[in-house]
Amino acid sequence: MISYLPEGFLIEDKDNKYFTENIENFRKAYINKIPIEARVSYCDCNHNLHIDLGVIEGIIPREECATGITEGTTKDIAIISRVNKPVRFYIEGFENINGVQKAILSRKRMQETFINEYLSTLIPGDILDVKISHLEAFGAFCDIGCGINGLLPIDNISVSRIPHPNVRFDVGDVIKVVIKSFDEFGRVNLSHKELLGTWEENAANFKVGETVSGIIRSVESYGIFVELAPNLSGLAEYTDAVKEGDYAGIYIKSIIPDKMKFKLIIVDSFQAKYKKEKPKYFIKDNHIDYFRYSPEGAQKIIETVF
Repeated sequence: MISYLPEGFLIEDKDNKYFTENIENFRKAYINKIPIEARVSYCDCNHNLHIDLGVIEGIIPREECATGITEGTTKDIAIISRVNKPVRFYIEGFENINGVQKAILSRKRMQETFINEYLSTLIPGDILDVKISHLEAFGAFCDIGCGINGLLPIDNISVSRIPHPNVRFDVGDVIKVVIKSFDEFGRVNLSHKELLGTWEENAANFKVGETVSGIIRSVESYGIFVELAPNLSGLAEYTDAVKEGDYAGIYIKSIIPDKMKFKLIIVDSFQAKYKKEKPKYFIKDNHIDYFRYSPEGAQKIIETVF
């Protein structure tokens, strides 16, 4: 069975040792069209990728490194950036190069198989496990399978606003996302906040009179927005003693469900480098058609229709 997981999942699976024992294993993989995964050793000056497969060296010719290279829609940085990272590919054949037998590989064909046989079956609302491959100020690129990336925009990461995706994720993190849409070119737009719970589900973890931990996310003249959970923020009175990104002790003064408001008092704040917490998901299925963040009776309706 073909695996359409993000790249890195197979090579990190200790129960799967991919064809490093003898050349016959590679021939069987070639004949039976079995995908293989291994780390890229280097990229030569012609942008061919070279892979040490144990008993034989593998080469992915430039045009076979990714979909879109031949057409020019994918830039060569997508090839160069794969050095020392896992890639998944098919064996296309074997060639004698300068007296040495080498395996000729194709990552492009693996990706085309993924697109045609799996990605084409997905619809908005489907929930996937993905791997963070790259972070930019505007969002996180996620490997949704076989090195094909989807974009998770920063506004779709959580209800609580953040300055950069790197305050939530690190490259290599495995997270859940929901497919938001496909654009006219077939590129995948992702979301994450719909999986982190409604206002009520998050608010149920807090009570008036408690002092809890929070993160200062925004300092405005009319007040300070404090993140209590990725999908829950409250407003505290303004003070010039705090900075964005500070951790804080927060007293909960009142909770107003119909306005989705937490009124807070900042007890103290400080700079710290705590380990990022793993996302807590409030989902049980692999698909959602509708998400409503607002509680019943709320003055404002916040919802997503897939």
